[in-house]
Amino acid sequence: MYSAINNIPNTFHDISKIDLQIKDTLNRKLLLDQYTIASPVVFGGVGVHSGKAVCMIVHPTTVDHGIVFERTDIEDQPNRIRASWTMVQSTNMCTTIANHFGVSVATVEHILAALTGIGITNAHITIDGPEVPIMDGCSQAFCEGILEAGTVRQSKKRHKLNITHTVKVENEHGWAQISPSDTSLFSVHFTPSQRYEGLTGDQHQEFSLLEDDFTKLVAGARTFGFYEDAQKLWAAGLAKGASLDNTVVIHKGTVMNESGLRFTNELVRHKLLDAIGDIALAEYLLVGHYEALNPGHTLNYQLLKKYFEEISA
Repeated sequence: MYSAINNIPNTFHDISKIDLQIKDTLNRKLLLDQYTIASPVVFGGVGVHSGKAVCMIVHPTTVDHGIVFERTDIEDQPNRIRASWTMVQSTNMCTTIANHFGVSVATVEHILAALTGIGITNAHITIDGPEVPIMDGCSQAFCEGILEAGTVRQSKKRHKLNITHTVKVENEHGWAQISPSDTSLFSVHFTPSQRYEGLTGDQHQEFSLLEDDFTKLVAGARTFGFYEDAQKLWAAGLAKGASLDNTVVIHKGTVMNESGLRFTNELVRHKLLDAIGDIALAEYLLVGHYEALNPGHTLNYQLLKKYFEEISA
């Protein structure tokens, strides 16, 4: 659940109902400016991996602040973590960032994707636990809460990074690359293995940050996994917060969730959502073309690391 401070809704808003309110926010030209949220908004839920209840609040902040997390449950050591690729601690099943004292926040990709898709460049995020709440497995609730609170256009332009040359990383499952382009384009392809059986249709999705509507194309795509894998993870004490309420669960080629898929290509749309959140750790508006086949958090991190190492050299 979420609540805007001093304006607490009883139910989630259908994004279509606030289209008129957010038209100006989603004007692609305005995404070239810095933005913050207009008022604090509270998100409550559980961590999909830890299973722990958590309260997260997204606060307004100043120009050039960037996105910073603060662990309010930790008081005896520095508890702030900048959302940067230089702070990535782990990419196992999610993206975890940590400061130099080992204070960490896990599963940051969904809230970072929401902030990026809406155009928020500056936010201070307080959280009283080790993991961002999973909500319903995507970025939709985060988008709804932020848009309900409102956004504020700030006095400076966004920091941009023009991609000047192609960089590619790959592993046994796929690859990811960024290459020069005059826009901010994401193209993701997903090739489901035989384990997916009947879910092997068109799994390709493109998204232009400066031209497309994140709330309609990407935000609602949920995380997914296999029933037999979940059984093993639960037995190992992992994925404690995962359920049919926040994960698309696949068993013998069939979606177990009663409502089925939200999109015929929901799987690749979630891969795209994760990529947008992970690439946000660049801390710049990347003007270029991100393209990937079967990407994951590790490939996305390795791509950023390789690119910044090359340009710094």
